[in-house]
Amino acid sequence: MHSDFWLERWRTHQLGWHRDEVNPALVRHWPSVGLDPASKVLVPLCGKTRDMAWLAHAGHEVLGCELSAIAAREFFSESNLVPDSRREGRFVRHRGGSVTILEGDLFDLDQSTLAGIQGVYDRGALVALPPDMRRRYAAVLARLLPPGVRTLLLTLEYDQSRVAGPPFSVPEAEVHELYGGQEIGKLFTEDTTEAPPRFAEAGLGGPSSPVRQKVWRIVPKRRHGCSCSRTRS
Repeated sequence: MHSDFWLERWRTHQLGWHRDEVNPALVRHWPSVGLDPASKVLVPLCGKTRDMAWLAHAGHEVLGCELSAIAAREFFSESNLVPDSRREGRFVRHRGGSVTILEGDLFDLDQSTLAGIQGVYDRGALVALPPDMRRRYAAVLARLLPPGVRTLLLTLEYDQSRVAGPPFSVPEAEVHELYGGQEIGKLFTEDTTEAPPRFAEAGLGGPSSPVRQKVWRIVPKRRHGCSCSRTRS
């Protein structure tokens, strides 16, 4: 999707994807990713999600990336924080508490900016992108992130022929294609009722045409004879 699409959605406050409470899938499944509390976590295309506040409360240093200045401003306002904001290259860096939001295009990130990242929480980035941009997104993160990064990924699956995204349907086979070379575990599947209203208008969400949320843990492959990448449960 072009940047203007998302900026207009924020400008007109069309935020059907935003939820005012922490995502239950994050609370339930984040411990299985196996990160130390002090690890630095990337939240791509973060919007103003309360999930960043939850991660920060859990002890993480959180780095969000978001196109919209409105989203960044509202996150800190709703968190009762006054951020320090300054221009850094192609981004405006907003920092308040343990959360930093880089206002700018995710595809302008570089390795130095992502140095130290140990985890990724992707609730709304992959599903926000059409197929060609999903491939680019996965390739950019694979190139820029340090080795050993662990990811909690949330996807949706539904009959894409019935309604256009976003959020887009991301089939299981595509998850394995995009994150090949890593250990990919499906943690949970459930039919969700939180799809946008236009999904229901298109006949999606019922027993005959469900909208399914899937939760994935993506971690480095274990080396034979090495116990250094054990996942805590």
